Amino acid sequence: MMKKQVRRLARKNRIIAGAGRKRKRFLKGGTVISTAFSVRKPDETAVVEEIQVQAPAEAPVQAEKRGRRSPRRSGKRKEKWSVSDFAVDPVEGKFRFHDFDLPVPLMHGIADLDFKFCTPIQEQSLPDVLNGKDLIGKASTGTGKSAVFLIGIFARLLREEHMERRKGWPRALIIAPTRELVIQIAKDARAIGKYLFLNVAEAYGGTDYERQLRNISEKPVDILVATPGRLLDFSRKRVVQLKQAGIMVIDEADRMLDMGFIPDVRSIISKTRPKEQRQTMLFSATLTDDVKRLAAQWCVNPVSVETEAEQMAVETVEQIVYMTTKEQKYVVLYNIITGESHERIIVFANMKRDAKRLHDRLLRDGINCTLLSGDIPQQKRTTRLESFRSGRVQVLIATDVAGRGIHIDGVSHVVNYTLPYEPEDYVHRIGRTGRAGAAGISVSFADEESSFYLMDIEEYIGQAMPCVQPAESLLRPVPKKK
Repeated sequence: MMKKQVRRLARKNRIIAGAGRKRKRFLKGGTVISTAFSVRKPDETAVVEEIQVQAPAEAPVQAEKRGRRSPRRSGKRKEKWSVSDFAVDPVEGKFRFHDFDLPVPLMHGIADLDFKFCTPIQEQSLPDVLNGKDLIGKASTGTGKSAVFLIGIFARLLREEHMERRKGWPRALIIAPTRELVIQIAKDARAIGKYLFLNVAEAYGGTDYERQLRNISEKPVDILVATPGRLLDFSRKRVVQLKQAGIMVIDEADRMLDMGFIPDVRSIISKTRPKEQRQTMLFSATLTDDVKRLAAQWCVNPVSVETEAEQMAVETVEQIVYMTTKEQKYVVLYNIITGESHERIIVFANMKRDAKRLHDRLLRDGINCTLLSGDIPQQKRTTRLESFRSGRVQVLIATDVAGRGIHIDGVSHVVNYTLPYEPEDYVHRIGRTGRAGAAGISVSFADEESSFYLMDIEEYIGQAMPCVQPAESLLRPVPKKK
C-alpha cells in the first residue's frame, strides 16, 4: 500500500529519476510510519511532502528488534570498575600490587590476571622502575620479570599522555633474542594493558612480514616488541623510527651475547634517545663481566637487583634424578606420561635428531605429542605451541629453543631426557614448571652419558642431586601395538 502511494505522488510531481531522497522513521511500538520525500520538479526548487500510512502488522516487531540491537537504546550502562573490586588482604612479608598506587585501568588488567602478590623480582624492582630509574636485573624466566618492565612502561606512558603518538614511532622498545619470547611478551603486554588505549606491535623474523609492517606503519605504536634482526630491517626501510623511544628494555642479555646479537643491539640503541633521556632496563639470567660492561655503556647509575635462579629451583620444583640405562629411560618416560597424574609435560632433548626420534617413537606407541625444535618453520612452531598451551596436546618434545621465553601455565612436569651440557640450561628448563611460586616436578635421567653433567649442575645450583632407582611401576614394559 505504501509503495503505491509513493509512486502516485511521484507521478503527480513529475520526479526526475534519481533526483529524490527518502527517509523512513519507525516508531517503537506504534502503528504509523512517517515517510518524507524530497522531490524536485523540472526548473523548480525542492519540495518536501509528507504522507502517513498505516504500518504493516510486523512494523512494531521490527521496531522492538531494532531497539534491542543497539545497547545505547537499552538505557543500561556498564558500571565503572574500581580497585576496591579487587580485594587482596595484606599478608605480612608480602607486597601487593595495590601497594604501588598504580593507575586504575592498569590495576584492572592486573586484577583480570589475578596477580595478587609480587614475586621477589617484582617486589625489589618495581619501586625503582616506577620512579624512572635504570635497572639491571638478574632473573630467570618464570620469576615475573616481564611484569616488572611492562607495568613500568604502561605507568610511564600513561603519565606522558601529552606526547604525540605517531605511526611507526614507538615510545617504548623491548628487544628479545627469539621469536617465541617476542610473541609471549607482546601477548603479556596486551593482557596487562587490556583496558588502556595503547597499541602494542611486534616485529620478528621468519613469518608475517607484511602483517607486521602494516601493524607498525598504519597506526600509532606505543610499545614495540622485536627481535634485533627484524627491527633493524624495518628501521633501515624507515618503517620504524626510534628517535622517540624513551624506554628501552633488553631482555635476556646473556643470550643476546651467545647468539651474536650485540652489534645489532648497539646499532638499535644508537637510534633511540641519548641514555640521559632514556630509561633503560636490562635483564639477564647471568650477570657475566660482558653483560656488566654492556650495562655500563647503556645505563645511567642503574639499580642492580638479583634473584637467585637456584633458589627458585630449590624452593618450587621437586627435582628427581633416576639412574637408568639408555633403554630404560624411554620405558620410564612412557610410564610417567601414561601412569602418573599430570597436566602438561615438556620433555627436553639436547639434539634435534634425538628430539625427532623420541617424538616419532612416542607417536608410534600411542602418545599424542608434538615437536618443537629449531628447524621447525615459525608458523608451525606457533601452531604447535598453541596446541600445547590450550591442552589439545599434553606432551611437548623440545630442544633448548623452548628452554627460554616460553611462558605456559599449567606445566606440571619437565623431563630432562638428556641432561643439558650447560648447567644454566638445566635451570632454564626446569623453570618451565614451578613458575612464579607454583609447585612443579622435574625428572632427569642419569644414564651412561648424562651422568657426567650432574656434578656441574649440582655446583651451579648449590645443592646435591642424589640419584634414585625408578619404582617398579615405572619399569613396566611398553605395551606392544596390536
